Amino acid sequence: MELNLSRPLLRACEALGYSKPTPIQAACIPLALTGRDICGSAITGSGKTAAFALPTLERLLYRPKRIPAIRVLILTPTRELAVQVHSMIEKIAQFTDIRCCLVVGGLSTKMQETALRSMPDIVVATPGRMIDHLRNSMSVDLDDLAVLILDEADRLLELGFSAEIHELVRLCPKRRQTMLFSATLTEDVDELIKLSLTKPLRLSADPSAKRPSTLTEEVVRIRRMREVNQEAVLLSLCSKTFTSKVIIFSGTKQAAHRLKILFGLAALKAAELHGNLTQAQRLEALELFRKQHVDFLIATDVAARGLDIIGVQTVINYACPRDLTSYVHRVGRTARAGREGYAVTFVTDNDRSLLKAIAKRAGSKLKSRIVAEQSITKWSKIIEQMEDQVAAILQEEREERILRKAEMEATKAENMIAHKEEIFARPKRTWFVTEKEKKLAVKADKASIEKGKGSGNEVTSAQQAEDLKIKEKRKREREKNLPRKERRKLEAAREMLEDEDQVDKLQGSGKDKKEKAGISMVDLAYRRAKAVKAKQKALDAGKIVKSNGKKSKHSSQESNSRAKEMRELFHSDMSEKKQKRTGGIGKKPKHSFKSKSRYKRR
Repeated sequence: MELNLSRPLLRACEALGYSKPTPIQAACIPLALTGRDICGSAITGSGKTAAFALPTLERLLYRPKRIPAIRVLILTPTRELAVQVHSMIEKIAQFTDIRCCLVVGGLSTKMQETALRSMPDIVVATPGRMIDHLRNSMSVDLDDLAVLILDEADRLLELGFSAEIHELVRLCPKRRQTMLFSATLTEDVDELIKLSLTKPLRLSADPSAKRPSTLTEEVVRIRRMREVNQEAVLLSLCSKTFTSKVIIFSGTKQAAHRLKILFGLAALKAAELHGNLTQAQRLEALELFRKQHVDFLIATDVAARGLDIIGVQTVINYACPRDLTSYVHRVGRTARAGREGYAVTFVTDNDRSLLKAIAKRAGSKLKSRIVAEQSITKWSKIIEQMEDQVAAILQEEREERILRKAEMEATKAENMIAHKEEIFARPKRTWFVTEKEKKLAVKADKASIEKGKGSGNEVTSAQQAEDLKIKEKRKREREKNLPRKERRKLEAAREMLEDEDQVDKLQGSGKDKKEKAGISMVDLAYRRAKAVKAKQKALDAGKIVKSNGKKSKHSSQESNSRAKEMRELFHSDMSEKKQKRTGGIGKKPKHSFKSKSRYKRR
């Protein structure tokens, strides 16, 4: 009531059991209603979806209803999160006439096209499929967009997503409200803030790396000799200690599938969730786990972001997370909204230093859990006996996949013969980025991290690239904690090195002086104006004596006229900017030149 929301929304909040706003909701809703750009971060499970959904729906209640248009676009990194956000918005908007549409990969394109042409008020989408519709679907555009929301903004900017987000931001109108939300806003988001937000308000309800007080964090140490028995340790824990409502995070899709087979053979009810499944299978796995038809959900990092599954008691990190962000999001699936939960992480000897760094940064008190030796021995024997069955199942699946592919090819050929004219009459679909190009972009991004560390021809593994990324982040963190004076010295030294490198490169290519310098007009203006000022000071102090020769007179006249010209240019430009800022009333422009580095930072 105090947040001044309309009755239909208050009624929906009451139906959902929301009586008191969470800190992020209380901070965000009033400011979002004024139309300000917002960059919000809060602990996982703190109600960020409602924090952007309520003010957006409140604004849409006052839209011009006679003119149907897509007014709100919500972008999420994963399909499952998009489905969840869509269902949440539909629940909050149940007593209004606001329509919401879901646009994600893996579902029918034709149905989504029809839904978009009917001009829903809100579109919840994944970036790739949204760009596909904007390029290839008739009568679909974002010309009337009023609000752009990026949920899990830092994940959207990770490898493979960045170009798509920049493209979507470019297609949106400039006069719009933009909101960014995540539990962990990393430094990469700053680039997006500069690109898409105007004078944004940064709201942080909790420290980004903080975990709920009701969460118990534990570590299972796996010695180098025992790494073979990791699956046995997991099955031992799941059969005795953590028997229901457990999410297990594996490192790869293949590992997740193998674990699913082992759990099935061990008579433990489990579902799998990863990128090798169809969208229908992924949604079905989530639904089975939500309705508690299965006790275990074995997933990759696809399930680590934003998914709100009520009653998750335990999260097991079977594969140790590679960085703090990943760890925070994984363990955030449990202990949500004040409930209790457990987070258990398997740590091999290779992961110890990484987990220490995570624990130190996060301020966690990690407890050690010891699994009984007898239980491990028992399960390792059972797994050994299962190996033949696992191999047989995998072989059967491989054959089924080949058969299914052959059937698809045959159906495609039949359709091409039967409907040849109709198929060739359709306009050709254009893609923003094909799957092949996306993979190449990911490889290029990973290789660029290695750049400067070795020769350009060296190929690095994904693991090495990830480690280098973590090292770079730590380096930036150390620099942040330095005193201001030392930080400035570092920046100045870096600038000098960059300038030297640039000059060396240009001198080597044997071009004229202007090309060698390779500097912008503003930098040139600064340098010349500073040189003139320094010269004038030196003349006044008597350090330089004016020579009366013809040559010097000519050169001084030339430099004076050029300096005057540049000064006038520079001052007029600065005064115009100042007039724009202050409305151009009463104040005289200051004729002072600040250092280049300070100007850049401002």
